[in-house]
Amino acid sequence: MMSPMFRLGNEDTGPPPWLRPLLEASFFVPCQFHGDSNKSECNLYCLDCMGNALCSSCLPGHKDHHVVQIRRSSYHNVIRVSEVSKFIDISCIQTYIINSAKIVFLNERPQPRPGKGVTDACEICSRSLLDSFRFCSIGCKLEGMRTNPELTFTLHPEPRREPTHDSESDESSVGSSISSGTPPIVISYRTSRRKGVPHRAPF
Repeated sequence: MMSPMFRLGNEDTGPPPWLRPLLEASFFVPCQFHGDSNKSECNLYCLDCMGNALCSSCLPGHKDHHVVQIRRSSYHNVIRVSEVSKFIDISCIQTYIINSAKIVFLNERPQPRPGKGVTDACEICSRSLLDSFRFCSIGCKLEGMRTNPELTFTLHPEPRREPTHDSESDESSVGSSISSGTPPIVISYRTSRRKGVPHRAPF
């Protein structure tokens, strides 16, 4: 059940309220509550509570909440596409493959200068992009929304197929198969009826 504090992105009110706190949270630091634990490194975040980063020992206090895991690549925070795409639309953001998983970076990673021959660059921090994306991170897309109202993090559900369409298509396919097999069926049917017709004796 969705927490009353949890909200996805909305076209009228902008990004979800938990997005900016997530981007500003400090990860991979010792937990202030479970510093003595072997797993005290904070690499989790609760989208419902929108507080500080969490360690695995904090999870019992966030039962039934929406918690995501943050990972690291080249000293930068990343999140798996399969995880974050459940909550926000990450279109226009460059994705990468790391350890066989598709990820996106949380925040900008500015470069001193673009590489030679680079044709695509982040619209916010000018970082070189591999493909024709517009932003290098979730944070850069969030910043881009300030000047481009067409950008959104809102998820648009896919249109549901009506069950009647499937039934009609099934009936059509069945009708086609019957039509192709009609001649032998009709012949057999007429033959059996002719056998039952009485004949008058000749004069």
